[in-house]
Amino acid sequence: MHDSIAALVGREGWRAEGDAARVHYDGGGDRFAVEFYARPERVLYWTVPADGPNATAGNDPDVTAGGDTGPTADADPDAPAATAAPVPREEIPDPLRRRIREDLDAAGVDPDAERRTV
Repeated sequence: MHDSIAALVGREGWRAEGDAARVHYDGGGDRFAVEFYARPERVLYWTVPADGPNATAGNDPDVTAGGDTGPTADADPDAPAATAAPVPREEIPDPLRRRIREDLDAAGVDPDAERRTV
């Protein structure tokens, strides 16, 4: 495991996933997954589907908010499942971006990694 990933795992909510670390945030009705990739030192932001009959977020053990346990029994099995989607960083709320830079800095990673494009 990369030292940067191990250090991020020590921060609140972060989990290691191979060469990456992930954390989930809820705020203002929006749900985001944030991923840091160690080798390229890049951060990606994803929307996390809202809880609901076709949401997949309830099946993700890493989701930190809500108590959803997955799709309801009366969900339409033919309806498309909600999926995570990448979000351009300029659409991410500033307080969340600032928090990610603080976590990176505390983990010994250049906080400018949050600003680097993919």
